[in-house]
Amino acid sequence: MVTDKIVIKGNKEGLNVVINMNHFSDFDDMLESLIDKLAQGRKFYKGSTLKITTELKYINERESRKLKEILFDEFLISDCIFQNQEEPIGNVFTGIYEGRTKFLRKTIRSGQSINYPGNIIIIGDVNPGAEIYAAGNIIVFGTLRGVVHAGSNGNDKAIIAAFKLEPQILQIGGIVTRSPEDEVKPKYPEVAKIKNGNIIVEPYLPNKYI
Repeated sequence: MVTDKIVIKGNKEGLNVVINMNHFSDFDDMLESLIDKLAQGRKFYKGSTLKITTELKYINERESRKLKEILFDEFLISDCIFQNQEEPIGNVFTGIYEGRTKFLRKTIRSGQSINYPGNIIIIGDVNPGAEIYAAGNIIVFGTLRGVVHAGSNGNDKAIIAAFKLEPQILQIGGIVTRSPEDEVKPKYPEVAKIKNGNIIVEPYLPNKYI
């Protein structure tokens, strides 16, 4: 095996897997080599964050999904981040990790409960009486009025965002807050996060969280 096809480097942010696509005939050839290389230290990758650095123009959306599913299911990693090999280091994504994400295209009604060990994105509303639990971030493209808990595994870096953020109970990590009664609700998207040990809510600003 030629060692410079795939190089795995460790750093304080996790593991960086550098893949040189020019050494492979196609995506499947690369995937087979990557699995073989990772299998040599399978237990080492459990719960880790893997950053895949390669020439992304050679990997389409379907192939990237396939790659992530294998890494999540077979090697039990917690996050998978893609970085274009041609991008300068200063542009590396360091905000909200993509990781495993569940998309729901519906309104979550009262009495329904959603629990997922990753990020949850809801294209719809969360009605009062509904419950949403995610180990990662929670993003709602609609009105959020139910009970919501991001970072349910203790991750205090998680965020909760919504077009209208009006939860009954909001929790991030181990910190809980209730929505104030009779408060005038803003007409712009908001983001809740932990800062200095407290949950704060601020307007969503483009490019601040990506």
